[in-house]
Amino acid sequence: MPFWYQPTQWWAWLLLPFALLMQVISAFRRFCFQRGWLKSYKSPLPVVVVGNISVGGNGKTPFVISLCELLIKQGYKPGVISRGYGGKSTNYPLAVNTQTLGKEAGDEPVLIHKRLGIPVVVDPIRANAADYLAKHCDVDVIITDDGLQHYALQRDIEIVVVDGKRRYGNQHIMPMGPLRESLSRLRDVDFIINNGASHEGESTMLLVASPCKKVDGGEGVLSTQSVNACAAIGYPPRFFNTLVEQGFTVNKQVSFADHHAYTFSDFEQFPTDMPLLMTEKDAVKCTSFSQANWWYLPIDGQLPDTFIQPFLEKLTQIKESKC
Repeated sequence: MPFWYQPTQWWAWLLLPFALLMQVISAFRRFCFQRGWLKSYKSPLPVVVVGNISVGGNGKTPFVISLCELLIKQGYKPGVISRGYGGKSTNYPLAVNTQTLGKEAGDEPVLIHKRLGIPVVVDPIRANAADYLAKHCDVDVIITDDGLQHYALQRDIEIVVVDGKRRYGNQHIMPMGPLRESLSRLRDVDFIINNGASHEGESTMLLVASPCKKVDGGEGVLSTQSVNACAAIGYPPRFFNTLVEQGFTVNKQVSFADHHAYTFSDFEQFPTDMPLLMTEKDAVKCTSFSQANWWYLPIDGQLPDTFIQPFLEKLTQIKESKC
């Protein structure tokens, strides 16, 4: 909601009772899990939750990918779990493979598996996905993509990714603002990663663009800077701004809802005389009907040094305590 990221208007205060109700329910639910009144699953493997305290579009998936790459370089065997938002499978838990479609698993899980080739398991109940990873996959650490508020899964490390520019908006709870929980929740997490802008006391992740790749998987080099563009992510302006920063001239840009299920008809509005650029997350949903001049821009998260060493040290301690 755009008004979430603007000074609070008088009429927005009409939503305050609903925001207070949301805050009370959220806090009470967490309290019940902490007390053991509600059942939660404890994995025999270290569990690292990468989540948001505000609604979508904070750069969580690039961070998850970069975190897994870091762990692999350190000799770990990470696996990823997700609720698979935007996907619908006939069977859960769903172990993602090279044939899995975004409409089955959701776009982020398919993207992560395609990029890294590591075990990725989807289940609306993340505890079930974590249990499946621990029992059936060759992994030694579980990364959960989103799920900060999924307290039915116990976790060892909590990482919150924050949009460096939008931050916490008007700092109100939904529906009055973008927050899923009160800002006081941040005092309990282990790491706060600020995406794209520095902020005192927080580590800063930079997003780095790589050369464009063809959506259909073919070889080639994009030879023009004049493009059309589309995005179906939590915050499309970030992608369009990135294109401009990379020197592209965007002639027509269209935003779709996050996790939009693309069909070929969605692209009939774009002129065919110039390339179409999309995010990597969009590309995994368009491969089957891609055209020769459709491209995507890979984005990598550059993890901050202020995060890497403390995180690895904490993970080592947790792993040793579970042995």
